[in-house]
Amino acid sequence: MKNLLLGEYEKRDIQVQVTKVLRGLGNPSPPLKLEDVRALLDLDVRYYRSGDDSAVQEFVSKVRIGLKQIVIRPTLLWDVIKRAELSALWVPDRRRILVDANEPLLKHRWFETHETLHSLIPWHQQFMLGDTLKELSPSCLEVIESEANYGAGQLLFFQELFVTMARSLPVSLESIRLIAKHFGNTITSTLWRYVEEVWADTPVVALTSVHPHYLAQAEDPMQPCQRCIESPAFKQQFGGVGENDIFARLQSYCTYGKRGPIGTGEIIFTDVNGDSHYFCFESFATKYHVQTLGVYSRKLATAVGF
Repeated sequence: MKNLLLGEYEKRDIQVQVTKVLRGLGNPSPPLKLEDVRALLDLDVRYYRSGDDSAVQEFVSKVRIGLKQIVIRPTLLWDVIKRAELSALWVPDRRRILVDANEPLLKHRWFETHETLHSLIPWHQQFMLGDTLKELSPSCLEVIESEANYGAGQLLFFQELFVTMARSLPVSLESIRLIAKHFGNTITSTLWRYVEEVWADTPVVALTSVHPHYLAQAEDPMQPCQRCIESPAFKQQFGGVGENDIFARLQSYCTYGKRGPIGTGEIIFTDVNGDSHYFCFESFATKYHVQTLGVYSRKLATAVGF
């Protein structure tokens, strides 16, 4: 799934909300302490287990929510979670964030912050529960989720502080791992912000995918990429390149290793004008997936006939 870029107006509004939170926290240093954010915003976080229907139904029946639908049908909240396969949910009336405890612990930080942004973005309040969720078009839902993702990135990575640090380091996956550790966030969320925020004016693309040499182990071999993150410049100049096309090229340089660096290589892409360009790619394998970063290098020289 490719990332959706937001408009400048929406981004500025979200940045204002994030700046207020960081100022309210006293402009702290990384990593962000989510317990301090909860205290400042008067938020409550609770955990449920999505695999246990009876336990979850008992849990949600005890969530006292002042919405008419919930009063009539206590299991509506659980229906919403199941229908949308949610890993977390913002419950406006109780200022409560629900997080699936079955998700990996490292992801809880992102889930909680994502839902916190739903609580902060004023125009999200009408979309969070009940029948309205069913009525939203997929494109509208995509925009809402992208806005929350953008705001979560701004908050967890301290806005311009992240950009300044990233630009002081070499462009590499190793730099991204260092930045992730400094801010206390996952490599995946760091890679996402890195491509969108730091190199907006440079064609850069990143993948989170299965291993290119173990495609048969994927849940859906037809959809090997979990995320394809494109910088604004990449979208503009190389928007016709599909994520599966990028993934297919990884086999040309990746080794069969299952942990750590698995290769670097040059890949050629054709831009919207029909010109060819070199990109420098590198990939790193973890227990769960492969992270790949591709950065623009140079235009392919055109032979001149005489």
